[in-house]
Amino acid sequence: MSAATAPSPSTEQRRNARVILNRLVKQYADMGTALDYADAWQLLVATVLSAQTTDVMVNQVTPVLFGRYPTAEDLANARPEDVEEIVYSTGFYRQKTKSIIGLAAALVEDFGSKVPADIGEMTKLPGVGRKTASVVLAEAWGMPAIAVDTHVRRVVNRLGLVDDRDPVKIERALQELYPRDRWAGISMRFIQFGRDVCDAKRPRCWECELSDRCPYPHKTPAPV
Repeated sequence: MSAATAPSPSTEQRRNARVILNRLVKQYADMGTALDYADAWQLLVATVLSAQTTDVMVNQVTPVLFGRYPTAEDLANARPEDVEEIVYSTGFYRQKTKSIIGLAAALVEDFGSKVPADIGEMTKLPGVGRKTASVVLAEAWGMPAIAVDTHVRRVVNRLGLVDDRDPVKIERALQELYPRDRWAGISMRFIQFGRDVCDAKRPRCWECELSDRCPYPHKTPAPV
């Protein structure tokens, strides 16, 4: 690793991180992505479409999209205006159309239409960053990967697990805190916790299972 390498955490920091994750595992026992998919290809496209929208909205769109374009070859040869019409409701539809057609074409040309099970190779595809690639690796194949989105960034900073805003540095820091065999189960639990409890504007601190572990100075008081 390079400059993004995180400093080695202390024994106490690792213990605290383990306690936090264990509580989230108890709270979200069977946690996985809410995106519907049949294979790594569908999850890759669905994850790209999920930017700046809800999983529910994406799940309404993808059956139509994959019904018309079931393979990477089909989507690579699609007319952009037809794809735009399908993905319009997910927002940023022109950019998303360009991304998914582009990644489909690159997948066909460079990887024989198969999603590569490697973060370095997957992020060579247009519109695919480390977060998207990590979601596919962890969710489709159960491989050790930690996806860092806005929820993960907010939660781990509030909990004091990480003190950084950069997603790559956060990813490296979490990899240092947790053993490799637990990486795949981390992101979706932090994401769901961020949605359910640790809201960006008004966290539900009064009912938080992690309140005794949280140094966040702006805790929301219980409603009266």
